[in-house]
Amino acid sequence: MAVATPGTDLQSVMDTIRQENVRFINLQFTDIIGMVKSVTIPVSQFEECVEHGKWFDGSSIEGFARIAESDMLLSPDLSTFRVIPWERGDNTGARVICRVLQPGGEEFDGDPRGALVRVVEEARALGYEYMTGPELEFFLFKLSELENIEVLPHDKGGYFDLSTDQAYEVRKDMVNALEDFGINVETSHHEVAMGQHEIDFQYADAVTTGDSAVTFRYALKAVAERHGLHCTFMPKPIFGMNGSGMHTHQSFFEGGENVFYDPSDSYGLSKLAKHFIAGQLAHAKAMIAVLAPTVNSYKRLVPGYEAPVYLSWARVNRSALIRVPRINPSQTKATRVELRCPDPSANPYLAFAVMLKAGLDGIKHEMEAPPSVEENLYLFDENMLAKHGVSTLPGSLGEAITELKRDEVIQDALGEHIYERFVEAKQMEWDEYRMYVSKWELDRYLPVF
Repeated sequence: MAVATPGTDLQSVMDTIRQENVRFINLQFTDIIGMVKSVTIPVSQFEECVEHGKWFDGSSIEGFARIAESDMLLSPDLSTFRVIPWERGDNTGARVICRVLQPGGEEFDGDPRGALVRVVEEARALGYEYMTGPELEFFLFKLSELENIEVLPHDKGGYFDLSTDQAYEVRKDMVNALEDFGINVETSHHEVAMGQHEIDFQYADAVTTGDSAVTFRYALKAVAERHGLHCTFMPKPIFGMNGSGMHTHQSFFEGGENVFYDPSDSYGLSKLAKHFIAGQLAHAKAMIAVLAPTVNSYKRLVPGYEAPVYLSWARVNRSALIRVPRINPSQTKATRVELRCPDPSANPYLAFAVMLKAGLDGIKHEMEAPPSVEENLYLFDENMLAKHGVSTLPGSLGEAITELKRDEVIQDALGEHIYERFVEAKQMEWDEYRMYVSKWELDRYLPVF
């Protein structure tokens, strides 16, 4: 059966609803942490919802509003309307991503998607379209007979393996589901660690890829569940194995041309691109609290597991924070810089917002990027790092929060509302972790002391 592709106007969407026999529609948004939330309405309510919005209680959503200011509106973005692939049948369901509005119709400052839109508009005012291409890695774990999650990889495959890749058919179903959502998948493959995988989709403007990344996470979880598996985007689920990252490729377009490209430069990068790199390096210590937002994130961000912790940039050096993929002169539109420190537990909207804001700060102040470092930084001692002027990311969520509290540029990217509630939530997470007595501590210290 052909999948109907809705347009961006109400009539086109209603035509899709009739063709697909849609009965229910999820009005979707995310909380500050990045968890998908939705209000489900019968299709009979949809046209009124598009015209007037749908009320919901914001006080019950993580970091949204206090009880005294709880009434909020969801306003559908019709361009995001899609039938949910696994909900076709007697009660076919669809989803549409919504703007979150205040009762008077103003944009709600606590909406993460809205925060990204604000920074994107700032870039557009300067003439630039911010394009991103995130690469989300994930693990597939087995479920026990009682359907409890076990930290047991689904297969024993390695990087690009096929013969030992037991999730080959699972990934096909995942790709089909993503394409049904309108996400253009480019490649899928087994990753380095046992049970680890990656599916890459086509780059686009940052709001579109933010929507796609959010959809990606819950779609893959749903498909995995139908195969009796658990899909996790936890950054470091297994000790001694590579963690999962969300390497993000970034570029600026102006009038359809990639303005990061300069054929006269040895790296193929324009001055604008190098200012952008400088800005991200300058604000990396603060924005990592948003890009790697969990206690577990910092168990991935250690040397030796292909996770960059060094504030530097390079072409072939994958230990650098920012990498410049080699440029094909016949495909200059693909010129980009790859930020390698984000992980897939991040809220994609907030991640792209702080990344863009940091780059724009570098452009506005014409910051100079430090010399590139092509040596393997994992082999450097403290003296060599100091000689090259290379510092490191914070080593814990607590340190990252401290850096965020010092950086007004990154705070501005989030906006006052999100910044305050994000820090409050993450400080609580860090404090709880500091007080928790782990099994490692019991195993190590209980028999000795």
